[in-house]
Amino acid sequence: MTRDGRIEYRERTYRQCLTEARWRSFTVKYKETDLWIGVDRASWRPGMPSRTLSLVRALREEMDRYLDLDPGYAAALTPYPAGEGAPGIFREMSRVALLSGIGPMSAVAGAVARRVGETLQRVFACREVLVENGGDIYAAIEHPADIAVFAGASPLSGRVGLTIRPDRSPLGICTSSGTVGPSLSFGKADAVTIVCRDCALADSYATAFGNRVQAEEDIDSCLEEIGKVPEILAAVCIKGERIGIRGEFDLKIWK
Repeated sequence: MTRDGRIEYRERTYRQCLTEARWRSFTVKYKETDLWIGVDRASWRPGMPSRTLSLVRALREEMDRYLDLDPGYAAALTPYPAGEGAPGIFREMSRVALLSGIGPMSAVAGAVARRVGETLQRVFACREVLVENGGDIYAAIEHPADIAVFAGASPLSGRVGLTIRPDRSPLGICTSSGTVGPSLSFGKADAVTIVCRDCALADSYATAFGNRVQAEEDIDSCLEEIGKVPEILAAVCIKGERIGIRGEFDLKIWK
């Protein structure tokens, strides 16, 4: 547990729900980046882990070099433009931050997950791929997939989720929490999960709306505001024993 009382899941035990027979999975770790990647078994190739590690290393080094030149980018809590010479991923993050109204680093996990997933699709012609990065998921699927919402100490954690339809793929399914993990949040939600076509945008909106939930009573008003955003396809908000859901995907319940 962190000093502010947040649960810190260093071992990422929530990944156990992803290791089903459908996927051939592997993990890639470099600096703070820690990815779980699953591809359909027919698409698996032995070179995938090393190719992904090379990509993540190059991407992180490019990002770190820019942040040394523009430290204000990483510290910004409101929309912040990527400067001249910024990596393309930072330009994408600045773009989505203008929509969510918060700092661009709110989109970093989703943006990295999407970049890795799209590269695997392009290089290895994967039919299906999931990339999970700290609870944020890029999903390119051909068949429905059930995604559970991890919500820390809430009794609903791992027991509810969404059935993601392939006709909307690829998708970003991203979760922000004020009680779980080290990521910055000004809210106290156990989980706010947002689904968008753009994974970076889903990540940034998850943080933005997660900031609004301080108590169970805030869930209804949060979902009302979410309903005004056309880019958001679905949302799940969890605080304690209460859950709210909105959007076009079916709720999945596990006993």
